[in-house]
Amino acid sequence: MKTIKSVLISAAVAGVVATMALPAIAADKVLLKTPIAFGTNLPALGTTIVWVADHLNKISDGNVRMKIYEPGKLVSPPEILDAVSSGKVNSGYAISGYWQGKIPAASLFSAVPFGPEAGEYMAWMYYGNGMSLYQEMYDTAGYNVKVLPCAILSPETSGWFAKPIDKPEDLQGLNMRFYGLGAAVMEKLGVSTVQIPGGEIFGALEKGAIDATEFSQPAIDTRLGLNKIVKYNYFPGWHQQATIFELLINKDTWGGMSEGQQAQVETTCMASMTNSVAEGEAMQFPVMADAKKNGVEIRYWSDTMLETFEEKWLEVASEKSAEDPFFKKVWDDLSTFRSGYDLWEANAFLPRSRAE
Repeated sequence: MKTIKSVLISAAVAGVVATMALPAIAADKVLLKTPIAFGTNLPALGTTIVWVADHLNKISDGNVRMKIYEPGKLVSPPEILDAVSSGKVNSGYAISGYWQGKIPAASLFSAVPFGPEAGEYMAWMYYGNGMSLYQEMYDTAGYNVKVLPCAILSPETSGWFAKPIDKPEDLQGLNMRFYGLGAAVMEKLGVSTVQIPGGEIFGALEKGAIDATEFSQPAIDTRLGLNKIVKYNYFPGWHQQATIFELLINKDTWGGMSEGQQAQVETTCMASMTNSVAEGEAMQFPVMADAKKNGVEIRYWSDTMLETFEEKWLEVASEKSAEDPFFKKVWDDLSTFRSGYDLWEANAFLPRSRAE
């Protein structure tokens, strides 16, 4: 009798232990339905999230999967933040500058004129206050999202023009497609700016709706055919020395994931930061080498033009800081970090050579 009782107790205990262990062994699988802001046909802009989806599936052994929806197929790019926050979709991939009309500080987490290059930007994000401020921005604005930097693009070109721009006055009266905080700089110089999707730029140039444009890097811009219409391509990309792309996950979805699943997503996104900047860096010079053959003239802004752009940017930053306390909080923190980083930057790197 005593032996039977002992067996029954042991079996009961084993059943409880097995039940307690079950969630850790077999956490619910997660499917992230992810509308994206840039088509997967665009290198570096769209291919990065494909890389994330593929590696996330492999790393998690199918426990966390991502289904990608091309721009406009499920949610239009400007609606991604609201859709993720409301739970219409449980994730989305975009750039925070798309929300600057709703959240003034948003563009500071995407691309900053005369701002940090990729290494410095990531240093502030991961080892400064960038990540905590990034999440705080969405929390205080009332959005129910978890944000993760999930790709970073190296410098862009600063524009394609139909005629040479030799002095600030040459910009006056132009209609130009321009992104983010840099658009406010151009407007101070007499340019009328619009932000239209990449797929619409060629048609707008062809029809004369815009006179000039910036969009991305040479390999991407050439894929869109911009070099077929406008032939003066200006560097450096003072408005976007680095551009961060974000993965937004609905907070309820995020909270329902195990710590292991969350770590798999975070680690894959961090790996994507490395992959994306490497991809962007590798693909530009072959395209630029063919520029002359395609009738494109690569030009580098004069010191006068760069000084003018920077002067106007500092005016914009001051004005936006006065208008929005959180913009000021982020701008001040980034500026403080960069002031410290200057000591390292000024001493650690070789001067860059420039091909004529």
